[in-house]
Amino acid sequence: MATNEETETEKKTSNKHKYRKEKPWDTDDVDHWAPIPWDPESLPHKHVLLEESSFATLFPKYREKYLREVWPVVTRALDKHNIACELDLVEGSMTVRTTKKTHDPYIILKARDVIKLLARSIPVTQALKVLNDDIQCDIIKIGGLVSNKERFVKRRQRLLGPDGATLKALELLTGCYILVQGNTVAVMGTYKGIKTARQVVLDCMKNIHPVYNIKQLMIKRELEKDPKLKNEDWSRFLPQFTKKNVQRKKVAPKKEKKAYTPFPPAQTPSKIDLQLESGEYFLSERARKVKKLAEKAAVAAEKKQLKKEAREADYVPPPSLNKKDKKKRKRDSKENEELDLEGLKSKFKKAGKKKVSFGANVTDFVE
Repeated sequence: MATNEETETEKKTSNKHKYRKEKPWDTDDVDHWAPIPWDPESLPHKHVLLEESSFATLFPKYREKYLREVWPVVTRALDKHNIACELDLVEGSMTVRTTKKTHDPYIILKARDVIKLLARSIPVTQALKVLNDDIQCDIIKIGGLVSNKERFVKRRQRLLGPDGATLKALELLTGCYILVQGNTVAVMGTYKGIKTARQVVLDCMKNIHPVYNIKQLMIKRELEKDPKLKNEDWSRFLPQFTKKNVQRKKVAPKKEKKAYTPFPPAQTPSKIDLQLESGEYFLSERARKVKKLAEKAAVAAEKKQLKKEAREADYVPPPSLNKKDKKKRKRDSKENEELDLEGLKSKFKKAGKKKVSFGANVTDFVE
């Protein structure tokens, strides 16, 4: 029985690579991610697209002025690839479509990425770089990853760092252009760089600080330079960060000790008990409504009266002074004048005592 089971397992393993044959042209030095440039002249016949493809995207109102100024530059860049573009300021949309002269079937997707990036507040000089074969783009949506708005704003700011230092370090390590705008993060660069940047952004929204990922990227960058470590495991060189959830002690409010009584507390009266005491229980439904409306009207009238008194307080004249008060005011003003005169007399006496020096100039006394 054991021999039969072994033969069955051997057959299963042998059939795994049954149709997989060796490819002599597929060597280790071949870069499968290298972009192949489009050459229409190498085609045996004239290439014509059978159907027209088009893409449209909306843009916010604040981008209208900038897009209107920059649109001629976008049109010239897309005309080189035989792509037609249209800016609709009434609907607030941008449209790109293929023409009869378009020969590259993938360029329409690149043009779609251009108008998407322009709508996300990326400068036109940077957005047009997507038309190159070696540059790709990705728009990462981060709006729905964090439910609390305040927490989301803090984590988005953490991605930027102080004066944009964290974002700049991430751009240098990934070789990508990154722009944080609203609920999205736009990334432009190579496939490898975009993948790394996306992972860092998503980790940041999951409460993992970007600095940890930046440290790992810096170590990997140095390890890539060493050819001996090319085929080895790098996990022993990378730092292992453990998540520490420090629980903060909650200060419990101090409860005042009540005097001990052997008797239980009195039962709180229910709604029906209160109605029975006030006599409302025996009233009809209509009478209850009338009573409630009357109470509300009385409260409203009281508030109205208070507001009216507060408004009229500004226009109330000051109380008129009696003869005694007027005499007292005059007496106080005379005393103040006498005090001022005495102060002036003392100042003049001090000034007269000062002697003028022999070599004094006029400018010493005149400003």
